[in-house]
Amino acid sequence: MKAFQIQNLLRVGTVAAALALGGVAAHAGGHGGHHKGGHAAMADGGMFGARMGHMLEIVNATDAQRSQIQAIFKAARQDLSGQREAGKKLHQQLATLYTATNIDAAAIESVRAQMSAQREAAAKRMSQASIEAARVLTPEQRARIGEVMKKRMARHADRRAG
Repeated sequence: MKAFQIQNLLRVGTVAAALALGGVAAHAGGHGGHHKGGHAAMADGGMFGARMGHMLEIVNATDAQRSQIQAIFKAARQDLSGQREAGKKLHQQLATLYTATNIDAAAIESVRAQMSAQREAAAKRMSQASIEAARVLTPEQRARIGEVMKKRMARHADRRAG
């Protein structure tokens, strides 16, 4: 293999590793989604996303509802906090594998699968938290959030189309 091809392979591997770690970190560490109320963005697109505080304002959530929902997501973030360090280690393993003299496809696939499993576990935990939080709201409040989400999805679709 020519030196140029090896350099390109290393670049692609590094980018892939960075993207994979970014996903793990977003799920595990709650980054990228802190807004009013201090809640992490939902990676699974659940009812409670990055703008949860805003959503709770729209539905006129009571102080008791807000407190319960904040506690639910705080517990979920705490449950996932240990994944951040594990994600860093997987990223380091992947970077080492991509920069090795010989590329070990089976080892890279193994680390990729571990990263994927970690993201899936985080998404599942956040989905559980979202379900718990939805149960705190009334059916009318959930319906109002659903209306807002549909409007947002339509606006995003229009932007992509145009």
